[in-house]
Amino acid sequence: MTNQPQPSVTPNTQEPKFGFNRYAECLNGRAAMVGFVLMLLIEWWGDQGILSWLGLI
Repeated sequence: MTNQPQPSVTPNTQEPKFGFNRYAECLNGRAAMVGFVLMLLIEWWGDQGILSWLGLI
């Protein structure tokens, strides 16, 4: 096995604009938390579940 020289500087790559990246995952998590809290508030305020509030059952 030969020792090959290793680069001294790592390249500065940009974060992808689309797909699974850190910003998209944080935004998705925050939206899920807001939606869950809103769902709980609707159920507490209306004294019925979200599906019956929407008229689905």
